[in-house]
Amino acid sequence: MNGPKDIHSYLAEFEDIPGTRVFTASRARQGYHLNQFAMSLMKPENRERWKANERAYLDEWPLSDAQKAALLARDYNTLLDLGGNIYFLSKVFSTDGLSFVQAVSTMTGVSVEDYQAMMKAGGRSPEGNRSKRERR
Repeated sequence: MNGPKDIHSYLAEFEDIPGTRVFTASRARQGYHLNQFAMSLMKPENRERWKANERAYLDEWPLSDAQKAALLARDYNTLLDLGGNIYFLSKVFSTDGLSFVQAVSTMTGVSVEDYQAMMKAGGRSPEGNRSKRERR
């Protein structure tokens, strides 16, 4: 019988799942200001300021250069890696006029129609997607 794993070993196992980012306490700390920025877009006046000059609005927040660059590029996968939470980031793509399905399809590299068809068919196949190590 194996002994209990420490929490860090347990959480590290999630990093091996391709395309999956578990929103851990560590990611929450890393993305705190990023997610606060995204939530600021709930207010109409902040959305207007963001649309008028994205860079100037971002510079008001204590974000890393990588977070700012990913926001400006709308690189949602990188934003997730940098501590973003998809539900907070939805405020960014909603401000851009995108639906959740439209934004998430950009994260998968397929068209909206192909993404919808994949999800209706049961989602992404687990074959070849269970572990980053098995792809090597």
